[in-house]
Amino acid sequence: MADHKTLEQRKAVTPTTGANGSNGAAKKAARLPVMKTYKIFIGGKFPRTESGRYYQPKGGDGKPLANVCRSSRKDVREAVVAARKAQGGWGARSAFNRGQILYRIGEMLEGRSAQFVHELMLHGVAQKQAETEVALAIDRWLHYAGWCDKYQAVFSSVNPTNTAHFNFSVYEPTGVVGLMAPGDSALLGLVSTVAPIIAGGNAAVVVASETRPLPAVSFTEVLATSDLPGGVVNLLTGLRNELIKPLVQHMDVNALVACDTTQDERTMLDQEATVNVKRMVHAKVTDWSSAEAQSPYFILDTQEVKTTWHPIERGQGGGGGY
Repeated sequence: MADHKTLEQRKAVTPTTGANGSNGAAKKAARLPVMKTYKIFIGGKFPRTESGRYYQPKGGDGKPLANVCRSSRKDVREAVVAARKAQGGWGARSAFNRGQILYRIGEMLEGRSAQFVHELMLHGVAQKQAETEVALAIDRWLHYAGWCDKYQAVFSSVNPTNTAHFNFSVYEPTGVVGLMAPGDSALLGLVSTVAPIIAGGNAAVVVASETRPLPAVSFTEVLATSDLPGGVVNLLTGLRNELIKPLVQHMDVNALVACDTTQDERTMLDQEATVNVKRMVHAKVTDWSSAEAQSPYFILDTQEVKTTWHPIERGQGGGGGY
């Protein structure tokens, strides 16, 4: 009988003190989630910042979201080296092949759309607005994928001459392009600025949004598992005021596209860009969801015009009259 009472007592105690009881539930409720550490993206790999520093962007509820790398001047140098190494091969690919690769990236963005919606919502974007932004970002990426093998035909030209020559003007990639991505439009603004840069055969070194970096880092995970060669897009996270000057001062950066610049930043960028005659593009788009935010002319912002003269032998091709 004593043994029976002891067993009943044990059963009575189990719901409140056992592993599945209220104490266990209290412990589970008090558990702190593991905060993810987001790395940077250089040369197709995900290293940690050499500085060892991190910062914690706040979510829509004001609480820290993650540990995000606080990149340094050395990280900028490493990213530029990777971009320069990759640019030659990327620019030499056929325009049709570049379009295929960009289209594949668009397919992968579509497959991970729910993740991007979730991350935008973590940054305080309403669900409906986040869904709209992700859909627009995918469509815009595919828009530039389609332009890869068309902008040359539209904008190149055969020029009139008054000598026995053919004269052709065609577009070529500028080379390594730095990008200060939009701050508020974490995904759509990023896609709208990266796509025209690489569609034209350039390689990019991107500084992501300081306050909303999560979609940008997830975007690099898409790039890393696509057909895009490593180094064509390199992405750094960190504080804007620590990275903008090292990027514009780097002598192997051929052009810089800057979004959301203040008047002081514009003055500084224009002055520093003159040192190596770096092309400076100040993005004028304020609403990245508008139709004006996508245009093949944005591809031309980071292109150089190459003009070729070819002599015509007398009596051939209409040159005999000269």
